[in-house]
Amino acid sequence: MNRRTQQEMGRRFFLLIAVCWLILLAIMGLRIYLTSELSGNNAELYSRIQELETQNANLTRDNKNLADQLGNLTQAYNVSESNNKDLSAGVQELNTRNQELETEKKNLKQQIQDMTTNWNELNVSRAQWSIDSYCLGNTDKKCQACQKGWNLTQPSCYAYNNAQPPNRKTWEEARDDCKGMNSVLVVAHDSEEKVNPLI
Repeated sequence: MNRRTQQEMGRRFFLLIAVCWLILLAIMGLRIYLTSELSGNNAELYSRIQELETQNANLTRDNKNLADQLGNLTQAYNVSESNNKDLSAGVQELNTRNQELETEKKNLKQQIQDMTTNWNELNVSRAQWSIDSYCLGNTDKKCQACQKGWNLTQPSCYAYNNAQPPNRKTWEEARDDCKGMNSVLVVAHDSEEKVNPLI
């Protein structure tokens, strides 16, 4: 080998070593850069993970709160449904009672109408009885103030009845007879009151 060749080989060797060093320096620089970048990314990822964990904890808490609210709403809904059924039953019962009361009202109106009709007929009958008792059969064709056999003591008419046994009646029987003649039973306390009932 000659000197030139040795020099050339030395140069090649030196060049090779220089290239290796450059590659090694590039690798080391790249590694430092990537390590720095990865550390930054790791810090960001770790921070993001912590944020996500916090959000997850918040969502879990919110989910529990929503579940509790749903349970409360479900319970309130069930109570409301029960109350609604009770109210519907109450409304139905009130409607039924209202119909019964309407029927009863109708019946009472009919009874009042019947009683009014009967009362009017009774008044007409009593008026006719009064006319018959006080006016008919009088020879002078004039109506008298009292029925035949009754005495006028202003302002009322009185009939004295002192029945002998066995024609005497009980108080109740005498009162009923008076009612039948559209009058009221009174009691005379002494003989003077029998003659003049107003004394």
